[in-house]
Amino acid sequence: MRADLAAFGTWLALPSVLLLWAAVLLRAPAAVRSPEQRGLLLAVATAAGAMTLNLPEVVEAAQRAPGTAHLVGLVRNLTGVLSAGAVLYFVSASTGGRRLRPASAAATVVLSAALLVLDATAPAHRLHGMPPGGEPVPSLAYWLVLISAHLVANTVCVAVCWRYGGRAGNRALALGLRLFGLGTALAGLFWLAYLLKALAGVEWPLPYLPLLMNLHGVLRAAAILLPTLFLARRTLGDVTAAWRLWPLWRDLVQAVPHVALHAPRASRLLELLWPPVPRDLLVYRKVIETRDAILTLNEYVAPGVPEQARRYVAETGTVGPRVEAAVLACVINEARRAKDLGRPAVPGGYGAGPIECGDLAGERRFLVDVAEAYGAPSTDAFRPEPD
Repeated sequence: MRADLAAFGTWLALPSVLLLWAAVLLRAPAAVRSPEQRGLLLAVATAAGAMTLNLPEVVEAAQRAPGTAHLVGLVRNLTGVLSAGAVLYFVSASTGGRRLRPASAAATVVLSAALLVLDATAPAHRLHGMPPGGEPVPSLAYWLVLISAHLVANTVCVAVCWRYGGRAGNRALALGLRLFGLGTALAGLFWLAYLLKALAGVEWPLPYLPLLMNLHGVLRAAAILLPTLFLARRTLGDVTAAWRLWPLWRDLVQAVPHVALHAPRASRLLELLWPPVPRDLLVYRKVIETRDAILTLNEYVAPGVPEQARRYVAETGTVGPRVEAAVLACVINEARRAKDLGRPAVPGGYGAGPIECGDLAGERRFLVDVAEAYGAPSTDAFRPEPD
């Protein structure tokens, strides 16, 4: 079991790095406009850079090239210190701590300079590391400075993420902070294990450290990808709702053209690919225009039609919450026919009344049900008896 965990941690190195870089590339456009996200993205990007230089393939290639192993180890650790400083910048930007920003920048510069000095004054060495059964390379002081930088930054970040994650009113933000905090906590355990190795010679956690670091990468990538995933889910929901609403909306705005901001496209596929309004407003406009058309068509509903529609729907076997949607579909279909036949409008109307669903999301769900019922053969077959 232990060997399997260690092997899985090593295998996870490449997928976690690829996921981190993909997350950085996807979130970069949004991060440019937000100081909080800039710090977060810089922390993730520098962590991804350090982890890239720690990939087994990169380490092996560096060891085969003379003079490269030392440079790769030094750059990797300096990038790690920059990542720790970026974490503190993200924390300060998120909490409004103005004093922490210059302090984190100054600490990053000082610690990086300390690493360079300690590396330059150490005995000749190659790849930096803390090998089992051996002394830290290039020196114990070097590793204590590096470990301290990470532990301080990670501890502060975990505390802030956990605190503000519980207060966030936005579900995506709360979950993102918790995931980022959990990933940072795993990184903290990684560096704590190195501290125990450096000070007390504790070596049993060393085989599992790649698993901690690579899981940290996966969780951090997931944290910054959450807004993209929530946006994708919302976009898919909007596209699905617009697709299902289109036949009902098209018939109603053709019957009542004045309610529509734009005339329908030739097909609903064209409507989605080339929307006449901004894409994020497409479903909103469909809902508003469908509702306005229904309210207008109420004036063409003959007396007794809603009651007959309700009896008709009961006879078709429709039950549950979709009964009201099916009744309204029958009523507005008959009203549209009556308007097309030239029946005069009756002010006040005899329709089913306003659509009351509590909010726009509820109204959208209800109208999607109406659109589904509207397309059913049983709705088209409804013919009320003269009252």
